[in-house]
Amino acid sequence: MDASVTLMGVKGGPAIRPGSNMPTSILLRMGGKTILVDAGLGVTRGICDQGVTLTDIDMIFITHLHSDHYLELGPFFHTAWVAGLARKIPVIAPAGLAEYWHGFLSSMQFDIDLRITDEGRCDLESLAKLQTLKEGVIHSHDGLKVTAMRNIHPPIAESYALRFEASGKSVVLSGDTAFMDGMIEFADCADLLVHEAMLLPGVEALCARMTNGDERLRAHILRSHTSAEDVGRIARNARVKHLALNHFVPDGDPDFKESHWENAVRENWDGPLTLGKDSITLVL
Repeated sequence: MDASVTLMGVKGGPAIRPGSNMPTSILLRMGGKTILVDAGLGVTRGICDQGVTLTDIDMIFITHLHSDHYLELGPFFHTAWVAGLARKIPVIAPAGLAEYWHGFLSSMQFDIDLRITDEGRCDLESLAKLQTLKEGVIHSHDGLKVTAMRNIHPPIAESYALRFEASGKSVVLSGDTAFMDGMIEFADCADLLVHEAMLLPGVEALCARMTNGDERLRAHILRSHTSAEDVGRIARNARVKHLALNHFVPDGDPDFKESHWENAVRENWDGPLTLGKDSITLVL
């Protein structure tokens, strides 16, 4: 089977509105494994829409603890559990995810206990095998190698990019990050680089329409994300074979069309380019 990457959710930020995509989640099929990276709102439905049974997920990575990257992790596990999941799935995430997981279990304790006693279900808590995500090689087994690099996403310090390698193919996922020179080396000669992107005029429009935030939102976006122009520069200097954009900021704004994104990236990148959309699959 060919390696593939499915962008199940490409919207930057947790809010959804009419016309927007869904928050971040990515499905990789590499090295004989079916891997979920991030679990934003809609991830469970997104997996099923790809024809993948929830119980067939082999590994889960959470790049950082912003809600649009892990909000639906608990509901995914609960839904997989009632669908028949009876084996542990490694969940590799920054320190702190355990608090979320135990909080989710506590919030659903009545239902979980009821299903165990009334339906004979196995223990749910043990199905998520939590492991701490750190820099360096974090998995190297059965021909699949996964390497993590800390990126720049203040105020969150534990935020990571991931590189997956199997059968001579390589995929790099930037995670949420400001521009960093280190991404060029990390993504060197990758078959596919999936990188987040923002449009600077779009950020101004987004913040102007915000009804329950202030100048701090604008400051966060600008210091924590990468402009589309700089994404093109990274792809060019890293000599990647294919560039795909995800985690669009803004997303769903009718004033900013595909041409705006492409024109910005093309200032520095003339290679193969995919503007991500929910459910799009890229075959390596």
